Amino acid sequence: MKPLLIMKTGSTLASLRARGEDFHDWIIRELQVDPDQVHITAVDEGETLPATADVSGVVITGSPAMVTDGAPWNDVAAEWLREAIAADLPVLGICYGHQLLAYACGGKVDYHPAGREIGTVDVSLMQASDTDPLLADLPAEFPAHATHSQSVLVLPANAVHLARSEHDDHHAFRVGAAAWGLQFHPEFDAGIMKTYIEERASDLREEGWDVDRLLAQVSDTPEATGLLSRFARLAGF
Repeated sequence: MKPLLIMKTGSTLASLRARGEDFHDWIIRELQVDPDQVHITAVDEGETLPATADVSGVVITGSPAMVTDGAPWNDVAAEWLREAIAADLPVLGICYGHQLLAYACGGKVDYHPAGREIGTVDVSLMQASDTDPLLADLPAEFPAHATHSQSVLVLPANAVHLARSEHDDHHAFRVGAAAWGLQFHPEFDAGIMKTYIEERASDLREEGWDVDRLLAQVSDTPEATGLLSRFARLAGF
């Protein structure tokens, strides 16, 4: 069987990497696939992506980078994603990957005018999710972990709007038959989410956030996390 590609666009916090953990480790765990069936390409480090015909699907990681930074590898990845979409290859973009997918398809990505979104947030499904291959049968509202300053401000013209939160109107969308963007992090557990809040505590307080309340509101997110294994099944695993 062809491997599942993880397109790595950056790394997590140094404190979490020091524990031997990174975005791809959490994604592989929650995909519930054999690690030997996963190929990892760090596109942000200039590694060459495999041909779209040589993989069963792709998950695009989060990143501390910003799409608006205009790094050259963004356009390399965007061209690859357009080829993947044209071939109906299963694609799942997470946070930065969600924004990169939107950028690749003509959407607008930039800093959210209301600032960052962080913590365990309530994600609400749109009616179109009822028949969506990935999101169908989920509760109308479910908790998910989020941490981002940039957002998809305008969806691609051909996108199907699938979910939103109170802060961010575009938490999930689909383009083509099998390419999804998720602004939230299905690979995060409660401990990871708390670490992100704790490490950003000083900035958050300056921005007016109640950090203690944010930490107290962190919860498990089984519906969000389960989307990774759902995606793996759609990719044939």
